[in-house]
Amino acid sequence: MMAAERTHALLSASSAKRWLNCPPSARLCESFPDTESQAAREGTLAHDIAEIKLRRLFTEPGMPETVYKRQMNKLKKHELYAPEMERYTDEYVEYIQGIAYGYTSVPTVALEKKVDYGHIAPEGYGYADCIILCGSDLHVVDLKYGKGILVSAKERENGRELPEGNAQLALYALGAIRAYRMFYPIERVRLHIVQPRLKNFSSWDTTVAELESWGKWVAKIAALAYKGEGNFKQGPWCDDNFCPAAGCCRHRAKENLALEDLGNAETGDLPLPPLLSNEEVGAIISRAQYLAKWVKKLERHAVSAIVSGEEIPGWKLVEGRSNRAFADAADAMKKLQAAGYKKALLYNQVPLSVTEAEVLVSKEDFASILVPCITKPKGKPALAPDTDPRPAYQLKPDAEEAFGGENSYKEGQV
Repeated sequence: MMAAERTHALLSASSAKRWLNCPPSARLCESFPDTESQAAREGTLAHDIAEIKLRRLFTEPGMPETVYKRQMNKLKKHELYAPEMERYTDEYVEYIQGIAYGYTSVPTVALEKKVDYGHIAPEGYGYADCIILCGSDLHVVDLKYGKGILVSAKERENGRELPEGNAQLALYALGAIRAYRMFYPIERVRLHIVQPRLKNFSSWDTTVAELESWGKWVAKIAALAYKGEGNFKQGPWCDDNFCPAAGCCRHRAKENLALEDLGNAETGDLPLPPLLSNEEVGAIISRAQYLAKWVKKLERHAVSAIVSGEEIPGWKLVEGRSNRAFADAADAMKKLQAAGYKKALLYNQVPLSVTEAEVLVSKEDFASILVPCITKPKGKPALAPDTDPRPAYQLKPDAEEAFGGENSYKEGQV
């Protein structure tokens, strides 16, 4: 089934991170229209292109070249098609080949497979991009074409029974285990995320026993979510999982508008010091970390309401700032040249960025010519919670740098 033809369950796997952490959000989001952003439509197109490439390799190896070209040409006529989609979907296909061809026997490859995990979440089902089975191994691979949010096969908000596995892929795996265990003695499961536009390729290993133990925990939460019960909870899932209620959720407003009590019971009526302590700073940031994103979504909700003819008391829409631009830049420059201005003065010659060059040149030339020319400086320090998997920023130089780095004295030098 093409990605464009998919339907979605109330307790969809793609929104699992949200409803597992905030169960009532599942029913709350039902009242919002099912809209699709341009980014989502772009992702759907990329999935369809990737599916045709994989079908010719695995599920329809005898596909005539004329049929393949006809189907691809149809997709290339899509308004959102871009040549770079070929490269990024090729990287996804190569990743799948790397798994499948790594076995000495021929594996089973299923594409856009509908998997039913209704035994875990009421009426739960979803579509796995790629499932690979061989012997006792099960692989579930998901293509993420977006580049706004980095998605990992490892997550931390899925409950204590599965502390690191991606919830969406874990549910797909449970559905696949149910569908295929009669034919395959599945024991080991590997979840994969392929996000080529961010050069993000991650995987996580688990077992059937661990997944099924996690599934029992999910079933309890899913029962609450299906009934619209449980407790609301704000977290990264509000924004990362595109909750449609994120901008006007009353619980989120209450939590974000609550003032932090900076008082200390031990001080009694004594005045508090004029400066916050480091402990207080940390506590406030923890409570306010979602505030900025919430305000932006609140504003977008207000704009959408006014555009739809509703009123937001105290607010109106006005024309924002805009920048001047040539209606036809080429024509404007041509007229300036005719007036005697030199072309060299009218155009800036700027080299392509690394990302732009990567799209333009072949993969082989990029690797052999440009990779040796690329440098990646150390990023600036950025604040992150201590649960972030990235290593802590090293503020102090290492021993070699402390003594001069490459300019340090070496034995034998005079």
